[in-house]
Amino acid sequence: MRALIALLAGTIFGAGLALSGMADPARVRAFLDLFGAWDPTLAFVMAGAITPMVLAWLIQRRLPRALSGDAFALPGTRRIDAPLAAGALLFGIGWGIAGLCPGPAIANLALAPFAVLPFLAAMIAGMLLHRLRAAGR
Repeated sequence: MRALIALLAGTIFGAGLALSGMADPARVRAFLDLFGAWDPTLAFVMAGAITPMVLAWLIQRRLPRALSGDAFALPGTRRIDAPLAAGALLFGIGWGIAGLCPGPAIANLALAPFAVLPFLAAMIAGMLLHRLRAAGR
């Protein structure tokens, strides 16, 4: 059941990314080009995502556990520290340069697999580097 829920959620998420234009690197870069040919359409996509997310958080607070039967995996802290800020900065720089972030990159495997492979390779390398660094602490 858990795998089915994950597959369904991932399919809906990927379709939403593709339909909204969030998986189109050119559109993302145009959204980030505030002083050039700015394309505000992704702002509406992000704003439209807020309502279902607020509803999901309200529903989650009332549920004892997830629909799959597992406990909710919620962050243990709300503290903003240097590693979080550095990670957010790196994420933003990468998003601006490539026009992709992990979700749309994976969705783009179905739309433009060869174009997204360098990004995915770099993303996986970064994840492995982080794990190696965390294991060495």
